[in-house]
Amino acid sequence: QVQLVESGGGLVQAGGSLRLSCAASGDTFSSYTMGWFRQAPGKGREFVASISRSGSNTDRAGSVKGRFTISRDNAKNTVYLQMNSLKPEDTAVYYCTARPLGSSAWDYWGQGTQVTVGS
Repeated sequence: QVQLVESGGGLVQAGGSLRLSCAASGDTFSSYTMGWFRQAPGKGREFVASISRSGSNTDRAGSVKGRFTISRDNAKNTVYLQMNSLKPEDTAVYYCTARPLGSSAWDYWGQGTQVTVGS
C-alpha cells in the first residue's frame, strides 16, 4: 500500500501559477503510475494528468494541455503538477492518485488540496 499527501494548493489570480506536490510513503513509489484528478463544486471527479512509473510517458486532459505539466522524482517519492495560466474554471479540489503495476484502477488516493482561481 501507499499513502499520499498533497500540498501546494491555495488562492491565485487568473493567469497565475501553482505547483502541487504529492508525497508518497509506505511502498515502492516507482512501481506506481501516478495521476492527478480534480473535482469542482457540484461536479464529478475528472482526470487531469498521469505519468508512467519511470516518468517517460505522460498524459493530460485536453482542458489543461499546454498549461499543466506533470512530473515525478522517484528519488524523493514525489509527483508534481505544475499549473500555469490558471483559469477560474480550474478551481477544484485536486487529488493525487496511484495505480499499482498490473492494475487498471486508481487504487490509492490522497485527501486532496484546494485550488481556487480568482477572476
